[in-house]
Amino acid sequence: MVKHWRVDREEKYEIVEKWFLKDLEMIDGKEADTDNPYFDMHFHKVYNLEAYSCASKYTFARTLNKLNEMYLKKDLKIVNFDDTYLNDDSIWSSNNRDCLVLMRICFYASNLLCLSLCPLS
Repeated sequence: MVKHWRVDREEKYEIVEKWFLKDLEMIDGKEADTDNPYFDMHFHKVYNLEAYSCASKYTFARTLNKLNEMYLKKDLKIVNFDDTYLNDDSIWSSNNRDCLVLMRICFYASNLLCLSLCPLS
């Protein structure tokens, strides 16, 4: 875990705590249905963490999962995450996840437009 602060125009970073991936038992995203940057990492104790954004939380979880698959091949539990965004083999996955969000917004906007044009009887 890194502590970040700014002194004048200079960025400062300090390593506060280190963990080993082999000791990670579970990542709990807390709420898969909401845009929530909070998650828990379960080691010998539970660490409550906050990501910069929900997207960065998912990116972090995907990265840990890939590292686990490449090097440890152990059973890493990832719970309370939406599998659509967690797995890279998903039909919705892309290098730029914002594309999916924009697509969904356009879909809902077009539905609202169609509904607003329908005459009420």
